[in-house]
Amino acid sequence: MKRLFGARVYVDSVGLRADRGQDWTDPFMVAAMDEAGIDMSRHRPKTFDNLEDQSFDLVISLTPEAQHRAVELARGRATDLEYWPTHDPTLVVGQREVMLNAYREVREAIEARLLARFGSIRTFGG
Repeated sequence: MKRLFGARVYVDSVGLRADRGQDWTDPFMVAAMDEAGIDMSRHRPKTFDNLEDQSFDLVISLTPEAQHRAVELARGRATDLEYWPTHDPTLVVGQREVMLNAYREVREAIEARLLARFGSIRTFGG
């Protein structure tokens, strides 16, 4: 979202749990995003509890569990919720390339959904 729309929107990303701690970053995610020109090497996972701002216009959930948590977060607020079912690439097993392909597929699917939902990148007057 940040690569596609830059500073025109405020976006944050969280997961349900930081299973391996705040200092662990998934190397397959880093590699897949690097291929798209996005440096995630310094990314540190955070949870809903780590959000500094709890006021959002829209929350997009990728898993049923995250959707349930988003409903709790949005309760009593003017927040739109969307659920985009997404395959969990961490469940794929096999050789490195097989696993990396799973991450690529998720990356590409999310980008396609973002473009379909929010439109193409626009500039002033165009």
